[in-house]
Formats: sequence, structure tokens, C-alpha cells
Amino acid sequence: MTAIPGFQPGARPLRIAIATSGRFHVLDLARELAAQGQEVTLYSMLPHARAESFGLARRNHRSTLAAVAPVVAWQRFAPGLAPGALSFLEVRAHDVAVKAMLGPCDVFVCMSGIFVAAAKYAQARYGAKVWLERGSRHILSQAEILAKVPGARVPTADRVRRELAGYALADRIVVPSCHVVESFSGDEDASRKLFVNPYGTNLEMFPARAERTGSTGGELRLIYAGTWSLRKGCDVLVQAVRDCTGVRLDHFGRIGDDAFPNGDERFIHHGPVPQAELARHYGAADALVLASREEGLSTVQAQALATGLPVICTDRTGGEDLGHTPALKARITVVPHDDAAALRGAIEALRARLNRGEALPPLTEADRETLSWAAYAKRYSVELARSFSA
Repeated sequence: MTAIPGFQPGARPLRIAIATSGRFHVLDLARELAAQGQEVTLYSMLPHARAESFGLARRNHRSTLAAVAPVVAWQRFAPGLAPGALSFLEVRAHDVAVKAMLGPCDVFVCMSGIFVAAAKYAQARYGAKVWLERGSRHILSQAEILAKVPGARVPTADRVRRELAGYALADRIVVPSCHVVESFSGDEDASRKLFVNPYGTNLEMFPARAERTGSTGGELRLIYAGTWSLRKGCDVLVQAVRDCTGVRLDHFGRIGDDAFPNGDERFIHHGPVPQAELARHYGAADALVLASREEGLSTVQAQALATGLPVICTDRTGGEDLGHTPALKARITVVPHDDAAALRGAIEALRARLNRGEALPPLTEADRETLSWAAYAKRYSVELARSFSA
């Protein structure tokens, strides 16, 4: 068991229920809280074997797959059939399934916009504190941003209602970055509940690479990992890369609501790859680049930084919040969102640094450890201790 400041030796472990639809970061949270000695149960639609493959013991997992199988099958095999009805039923299926299976708990941690009935039940039946995981900006801010981008997918009215209901009933709202905090400024009640905790990553999967300090023969290799979409600012990214010379961008992920520039040799689409394979591609690149318009904290940034790869990102990716140490901060360049010229300038500045042979500060294991899921869960536990001692 890991000693956590604020928890008294010999005290009863907290009973922590964590509810999600798929994996997300809360599976990593469940695994690490269990390693600390807390009494954790993750409720998810993952099969037990899948959850175990990420290191979560079977005793810490209850699968909702049988209960939600009809909507999962609908989503997988006929997503274009009545998508509005599918979206409406999908979240409710997960919510009802967890409510039906939920056991005694002191804390109910759940993904925002999905679990409302289950959260209310945890409060009423077990007197549990509800900690809501909100990975993106305040839903009203998110909707406003995406509504201004032609063709972008905007949150449905039903999703907005469920998000707001969750903010109202939650005891704490856990967010991954300071720009998300800023988006809650117009919601005074929700703002008082915020706890900022940047996501972590698997350090074994993303080992440190050799530092690159010299020119790469004139071609600068950039990598972008994630869905190719307007929300991720990929249209701005394309413009910035095209305005540079001698730059190649490799994309790993699926194609979303923005067209990929097929036929342009500066852009190479590889499709989705397993996380473990990304480490090799980070090692071959000069920087990870993200141009998101609205994203709480992209976890690929922690992955890249753990290897030592520089990150060029906008002020709406959460990248700045990963600068836990001077060595990490030196690897993060933040530019304004929706500003292709600023993004191009950061790319050109990176090229200039490499051509001058300027090395970044050494990345130590202590630096890397701040990016781990264990460090993430320890920050979580410290906040839990404060909450229960208040």
C-alpha cells in the first residue's frame, strides 16, 4: 500500500466506485487507487479480460456489457440508423446498468454527461460523495466554440442537459487543465467544486528516447495522434504546415469530420495504431503537434513528453498543465488556438533550434515520474483525503 498524505494509518480504506462506459483514464485511476490500498470497483462495459489487460484485477471490476449489449451492437453495426435515438439511449443504458449493479460506496466517481440516475442513487442509497469527471471545457463553452465551426459536431441538447444536471449534483468536478477551469467562470456554483488534476501516462510503454539535437537533413518530422477533426483544429494544422517548407506531418488515428489532405505528400495518414506502437513513432519525430480548438487535455501529450519529445500545442489542449518540472516545461510550446501563423512560427522556431544544435534540459526519471498514472492517482488521493477530513 502507498502512504498517502492525509489518510491516517490504520484507517478503513475508502470504498470507491468508478463508473464509465468504456476505458478512458478512469481505468488507470481505478488500478492505481487499488494499488494504494483503497477498496475500488470499476463499472464498465469492458469484458473482464480487457480490463485485466490494462492491469486492473478482476476483483476490482464489474462488467456492464451484458446489460448494454443491444446499444453497443447498434453503435458498432448500424451507427447511421437513427443516430439521435442511439445517442439518447446509449447514455441511459450505461446509467441504468450501473445504478442496478452499484454496491455500497463512500465515493462515486463517474464520467460527466453519462451518469445522472446512478449518481443520485449513490448519494441517496449510500450517502456517497459524487466526484464528476469532466474531461472537456464546460459544456456550454464547448457547445459555443463548436457551433462557430462549420461542419463541426456540436453536443446535443440532451447531452447539454445531462452535463448541467451532473454539475449541479456533484460534490467535486474533476478537470484536467486550467483552461477548462477558465471555461467554468460563468457557472459560479460549479466553479466552487473544481479540482484540477492533469492526466498521466504509462511510463513503461513510453520510455525516454535519445535526445535529438541536430538538423534532420532539412526535413522536419511532425507527428499528430488523434482523430482528424475540426474540434482538433486539423484545418488550422494543415494551413500551418503548408505555410512551412520542408515539413512532413504523420497522422496516426481515424478520420473524423475534417477531410484529410490526401494527395499532398507533406501529409501521411497511417490510421489508428496501438498505443505501444506510438512510442516508436514518437522516437522518429521532431515534435508532436496539436492545434485543438477545444480539448480538456490530450493524453498523447503526456505520452510524447515522457519520451522527451517536444510538444507544440494550442492553449486549448491542456499541454501547458503538463509542465510539472523545468525540464518538461522546456519541451512545451503553447500558441493561441485558431492561429495558423503562430503555429507556423512555433514549428519554424523548433527547426531553428535543431539546426543550431541546441539541447533541451536533460529529462530525468524524476521528471518522467510526474507524468505517471501513479502520480496522477496520488494527487487524486490527497484531494480525497482533504475532502473527507473537511
